[in-house]
Amino acid sequence: MGLFQQLTALFGMKGDHTMNVATRTFPVTKTDEEWRRILTAEQYQVLRGHGTERPGSCALNHEKRAGTFSCAGCGQDLFIAGKKFESGTGWPSFDQPLPGAVEETVDRSWGMVRTEVHCANCGGHLGHVFPDGPPPTGLRYCINGVALNFEPA
Repeated sequence: MGLFQQLTALFGMKGDHTMNVATRTFPVTKTDEEWRRILTAEQYQVLRGHGTERPGSCALNHEKRAGTFSCAGCGQDLFIAGKKFESGTGWPSFDQPLPGAVEETVDRSWGMVRTEVHCANCGGHLGHVFPDGPPPTGLRYCINGVALNFEPA
């Protein structure tokens, strides 16, 4: 169970009590113009526009070296390579993020309800988390590779 689901269960809230990422203040904030200047068009579409890259289009999907994956928007460390696994989806997948690195919200776009994952430092959209991952967490953080940078160990 993801953090958002744990909190809603703990406090008895329904899924419609969601945090609005667009109006929240994050430690790293920039104007839309500043984001457009520092991100590529594809990074901007994903991180700031909640887009999704084409499956299988990012080289980080095949990255197997030890190291750390960080937010392409602000540089915050998000995932360690040891938590990455091959999910067969076409996007980099991890079974857990680094503590405090990501936050979750309810995403009701495209006629479905999913759990969105965004950077806790800048609010950038990273992807979604699903309850079909490997042990021990049972979670699959399905992350857009273009939203990540990789630093080998």
